[in-house]
Amino acid sequence: MNIKLQTQVLIIGGGATGTGLARDFALRGIPSVLVEKRDINAGASGANHGLLHSGARYVFTDPASAKECQEEGQILKKMAPHCIEDTGGLFIAVEGDDEKYIADFPDMCAQCGIPVQNVDPKTCLDMEPALTQKLIAAYAVEDASVDPFMLSLENISQAQRLGSTLLRHHQVTGFEKRNNRIHAVNLMNNRTGESVTVEVDQVVNAAGAWAGEVALLADVSIDMLYSKGSLLITHTRITNRVINRLRPPSDGDILVPGGTVSLLGTTSIRVNRLDDIRPTIEETDRIVEGEAVMVPALEKTRYIRSYAGVRPLVQTGTNGDDRAVSRGFVLLDHAKDGVENLTTITGGKLTTYRLMAEKTGDRVCRKMGVSSPCLTRTDPLLSTHAGKWTEPGRSPKMWVKAHDPEDMVLCECEMVPKSTVDRVIEAIRAQGDHPDLKAIGLRSRVGKGSCQGAFCAVRVAAYMYDQGSLDSDQGLVDIRQFLNGRWKGIRPVLWEMSLIQEELQEALHCGLFSLEL
Repeated sequence: MNIKLQTQVLIIGGGATGTGLARDFALRGIPSVLVEKRDINAGASGANHGLLHSGARYVFTDPASAKECQEEGQILKKMAPHCIEDTGGLFIAVEGDDEKYIADFPDMCAQCGIPVQNVDPKTCLDMEPALTQKLIAAYAVEDASVDPFMLSLENISQAQRLGSTLLRHHQVTGFEKRNNRIHAVNLMNNRTGESVTVEVDQVVNAAGAWAGEVALLADVSIDMLYSKGSLLITHTRITNRVINRLRPPSDGDILVPGGTVSLLGTTSIRVNRLDDIRPTIEETDRIVEGEAVMVPALEKTRYIRSYAGVRPLVQTGTNGDDRAVSRGFVLLDHAKDGVENLTTITGGKLTTYRLMAEKTGDRVCRKMGVSSPCLTRTDPLLSTHAGKWTEPGRSPKMWVKAHDPEDMVLCECEMVPKSTVDRVIEAIRAQGDHPDLKAIGLRSRVGKGSCQGAFCAVRVAAYMYDQGSLDSDQGLVDIRQFLNGRWKGIRPVLWEMSLIQEELQEALHCGLFSLEL
């Protein structure tokens, strides 16, 4: 069976840029079709540290990106405050750090228009007691923490309410070209095997690290670099503010609070393939060692998970250091490559996703003869049920507030009750898809606590059977896939309590349910 659809604009890639672009077009009165081969934020948008950059990290290496981050961070704090915890940030230097770099930092920030304030080391230690006593300098900046899953879910939800369509688990298999234009895009439903053909006017390639692979389907070459970055998640929140090491960007020099936990990293490792991206034990050791210089408690804290993503970088020189490649975005009009209605947007950062969508929307609208302006600078991003339950700590607060004895808790680590699971399932179905454990976990805190799904995977699956959302052996298939996904991040942090926890999970799922994980 071949399903046929029509749209003015087809967007490939369901990360922050793709979902932000769908909303941008929808606010201009142009409903689009967004296709994603997996689920929302399956790439770099779901595997970052959730840092809303002040721009200060790039004032030495990439001033243009620094200015973009500063400007966009301020816009997002006004337009999407419910997705952001305005923590503030600190850049700190310790004994032995480069004194010239430290001395030049405030002037470099000023040149990029980035507010910075000198903080006395003693005052800094009062503000953040977990910091090292070897602190020699500190500067306050306007960093913040952003929930990338809430951000993307809110963007696509508003786009859908304005007439756009989301096709999850649909992969682009080819382009049908006619007279130097893409006439139709061929898709395959990765779950059912059904084929879908979408007739289009314009195509936007927002596939992130996979942008080069998508472009090749249209016989267009993009010189991409793949830089893997790994991060760790602590069991508890370590600091109130974002903590940055005051030195040139390197491995293990950022600590970002995220609700009830902290995220630390990252690394930068060149990779050539995208099919098996995962953190390693060596990276974990390097991150902990580097971060503990700033926050000594990180040597002994419990880590519940690690994860990795790939930065989509576009090659612009021959420097072998991926950190030297610009973190700015690249907007490519492929008319020069013989495909008049294909545009690629890649690179950039989560902080600049809205600007990336705006510039892409402007370019594509000019191609279509549409004069409607971008509204995402002035129209607030609405809060919806679709993105509500990704926030760490929200479920316990809501559950205690409601205090309904009939609202059974399905995930005890994160206090996720059945009412939350019901709302998440409803949101998934509203997007025209069927719920499964991975989709529920992405849209809530299920599986993100200390047990990493050992107990809640079974409870949620059992509840879904009771509600008729699962049948036959689908629950066991879901549990296996869900726990395998968690295992990729658990393995590099297996020591002490985490190792004990994982032995219990193995006994439960491999011993009791005979699941091979």
